[in-house]
Amino acid sequence: MLEQGLRFDAIDAHYLYPDGVAAVRLGREFGLPVVVTARGSDTSQLPSYRIPRRAIRRTIQEADALIAVSTGLKDGLVALGAPAGKVTVLRNGVNLDLFRPPESRADARTALGLGEAKVLLSVGHLIERKGHHKVIQALAKLPACRLLIVGEGPERHALQALARSLGVEDRVHLEGAQPHTRLPLYYGAADVLVLASSREGWANVLLEAMACGTPVVTTPAWGSREAVSRVEAGLVVDEATPEALAAAIDRLLAAPPDREATRAYAETFSWDDTTAGQLALFRKVLS
Repeated sequence: MLEQGLRFDAIDAHYLYPDGVAAVRLGREFGLPVVVTARGSDTSQLPSYRIPRRAIRRTIQEADALIAVSTGLKDGLVALGAPAGKVTVLRNGVNLDLFRPPESRADARTALGLGEAKVLLSVGHLIERKGHHKVIQALAKLPACRLLIVGEGPERHALQALARSLGVEDRVHLEGAQPHTRLPLYYGAADVLVLASSREGWANVLLEAMACGTPVVTTPAWGSREAVSRVEAGLVVDEATPEALAAAIDRLLAAPPDREATRAYAETFSWDDTTAGQLALFRKVLS
């Protein structure tokens, strides 16, 4: 692009490693300021390995500014050596136009072939750290519920085998990967969105579900307590176990928040504030 005559004022990189590492090198070479955003595993997992940790710490020191998508991630950056004043927390927002309550939940449930049972929803790539297996194990303790799992990945056959072994295969429905535009149908039809991830920087599915009026139950991964901070949002379990998830789901189903209140809470996560914060940070870096 430089050979084509394009000129840039700054470099905006996402993930400390490897993208941030490359970004600060380019910044040095071309004399450009660099902003790097930490998003999760680059702060919580990769620093446990010697070579990535060394590169990440160097990136933290050499970047002109750092962004974290949650306060928990900011704390992680500070623990890795970042000056607290160098880190700005800018949370992910949610597309409130796309993710909104359905005009008719009954129609949404009919479109998905759902009956009268309470419906749990788990959304994400079918990999171990997303915790779909824990949601299936929790379902076994909730005989009045059905579970929809939206996503695709290498754990599909293992999840199917687990459902059979627990005798809940008739209540677990693996829906496969779905277009982003179809997700509101699932969120709107569900009674509870369950996120059982072992780690998340900031889980977009929580905001998407709440924007559709659906409360959530989530494990205490980084960012979860910030995203689910009021009763109308749902519940955060203290331990990421099937027993804790089942108890929280049961409690939420017994006394669900008003779905309009859940939507109103999600509206506080508009992209507008995040965009304004990012523009202000770029102006500061460029000044």
